[in-house]
Amino acid sequence: MKNLFSSMLSIFPSKDEVKKAILLFSKREYFIFLGLVVILCISTLAILSKINKAFLVTIPAEGGILTEGIVGTPRFINPILATSLADQDLTSLVYSGLMRKDSSSKLIPDLAVSYEVSKDGLSYTFTLRDNIYFHDGKRVTVDDVIFTINALRDPVVTNPKKNNWENVNIEKKDDKTILFTISRPYASFLENTTLGIMPKHLWDRSPIELNETNINAIGSGPYKVKNIDKQSNGLINFYELESYKKYALGKPYIKNIILKFYANEEEMLSSLKNGEIQQASSITPSNALKLKDEDYRIESLTLPRIFGLFFNQSQNQIFTDKKITKAIGLAINKDNIVQDVLKEYGIVIDDPIPLNMLNYQKIKQSSSASQEEKIAQAEDILKKDGWIKGEDGFLEKTKTEKKVKTVTKLEFAISTSNAPELTRSATLIKEDLGKIGIKVEIKTFEIGNLNQSVIRPRKYDALLFGQIINNESDLFAFWHSSQRKDPGLNVALYTNAKVDKILEDAFITTDENLRIKKYAEFENEIEKDIPAIFLYSPDFIYLISKNVKGFALDQIITPPDRFLNSYLWYIETDNVWKIFQK
Repeated sequence: MKNLFSSMLSIFPSKDEVKKAILLFSKREYFIFLGLVVILCISTLAILSKINKAFLVTIPAEGGILTEGIVGTPRFINPILATSLADQDLTSLVYSGLMRKDSSSKLIPDLAVSYEVSKDGLSYTFTLRDNIYFHDGKRVTVDDVIFTINALRDPVVTNPKKNNWENVNIEKKDDKTILFTISRPYASFLENTTLGIMPKHLWDRSPIELNETNINAIGSGPYKVKNIDKQSNGLINFYELESYKKYALGKPYIKNIILKFYANEEEMLSSLKNGEIQQASSITPSNALKLKDEDYRIESLTLPRIFGLFFNQSQNQIFTDKKITKAIGLAINKDNIVQDVLKEYGIVIDDPIPLNMLNYQKIKQSSSASQEEKIAQAEDILKKDGWIKGEDGFLEKTKTEKKVKTVTKLEFAISTSNAPELTRSATLIKEDLGKIGIKVEIKTFEIGNLNQSVIRPRKYDALLFGQIINNESDLFAFWHSSQRKDPGLNVALYTNAKVDKILEDAFITTDENLRIKKYAEFENEIEKDIPAIFLYSPDFIYLISKNVKGFALDQIITPPDRFLNSYLWYIETDNVWKIFQK
């Protein structure tokens, strides 16, 4: 074998023989040889590079800083008292719950490693992960979960989520296992468990509203507070957050997220153009159009918010006549509102259920009639009903009983917020209804005054208002007859025994297909009764840095939901061979 190997080597020239051969080259032959060697080296490197690239993949890498602007000032960075969007934005980054919604609103375990639901739908058992910690290094336990829920249920706390936990029995099985028992099946119960968990050892020392942890927030979410910059008057300029390596779903890629706070949108956008921030939240449609033209990256998604004109039959009797409410609905040019007010950052709606709330397509199709045809239909309906135009150009109806003549004017007032979008919408509605002879007065109020002096006592003819449908159970709050009076949210003061039964059955039905059938029945009843004219659902508009990757916005309920998958966002990247990819 050795002799065979030696004889094979003898075939190849030795180093000295190669050297001697090169010395015999002419100058021309030498340069040709040298050129061939260079070409061979370059070709070899190119082939190796191509082979290397074939095996390489780009993956997210840790690092980078992201700065975002927010309108508002944070005050309560905790899941119990967070009411403003500034509070909720920070809370969504700093805290985590037993469950978490992903970017498509699908529920996934967060602090919990698993959960079980009993066959009767009345018991939910959650098991916590093994190694979960708050940002101060203390372990998250069942005691912290129980403390948070009880704090939310405290009578002194005002939070819309409080109702979700009424009549829920909580039992600690051990430090990692907790059992929730409810009195009747509740389809949306799992969504309640996205509530951020607060560290008991920091919050049970003083009243929640006075605790310093409201500002120096400590949770178990993807980001922890690194630095807070305050003005001399106590107002906060910015929060600097850093990625939390012990976050239950994995350390976030982006190293730091800085949230800067502004008094108004103009100041925020000025900082954007100066390069002080890279992102901006909740942009108005008019500004979104300008920024898109300037080549900024704009992301938008329709919110599950139902804006409509809600009729108060108790305040103005004309709304008891379905012919009138039908004519009003036909005359309002919804497409014009979406185009003029929302700049097409929104959609026209005809129903009380948001298009993206339930996993089904609307069976009913929108009318294909032109606006001119709809106006003609509205005028015909009112004419046949006995309404004629008076000297002032508006419709009226004259009745004579016992030789006494009475004249009824077809008029009503719209009450709404002084927010520019709503006041402009009200103006367009007034113009549309004026075309068919209905006289409309517009009353605008500051939002706090609107809630306290108009909505709560139900002092309005028609209310131009928006309903936020967080989950299916909100439909009960907005349309069940038991919710007609404050603090109920049935602003149309709607009463229908059949609808009450449908909503009650849907509330306790865990079978999604059956619930969908129930809600289809609900929509049919609302369409027949016309207690409101549904107008539009607006978009959430988000200006996001072009450098951010991994961002997903498939479904959103509230603006803070944009951070649901923030732990998967990344700015930096790395190239590795596929075999080393996680």
